[in-house]
Amino acid sequence: MQIQINSDKSVVVDSELLEILQTNVSTTLERFDAQITRIEVHLSDVNGLRSSDQDKRCLMEARPAGRDPVVVTNQADNLEDAVRGAAQKLKRMLESLFGRLGER
Repeated sequence: MQIQINSDKSVVVDSELLEILQTNVSTTLERFDAQITRIEVHLSDVNGLRSSDQDKRCLMEARPAGRDPVVVTNQADNLEDAVRGAAQKLKRMLESLFGRLGER
């Protein structure tokens, strides 16, 4: 499973943060490693330079092999929490998707 992290111009992702985010995503979604070809993570700051609660957004897209992509989004006070929340949402969505497929 390939993990690609993208950010807009108002979000700075250094190598340390990049490693933390990739580890979080891969750990949370490792169960689906064989079924997913790529995870795309899009980070943005909702309010730009202004600061407010839950202004960091993570949009996460999973591309299951042979299926349409699935997308979740999460907002939080910081990037780590936004990614963590989106990864959990995506995990639940994939459990539901692959669970339904397994029943057929």
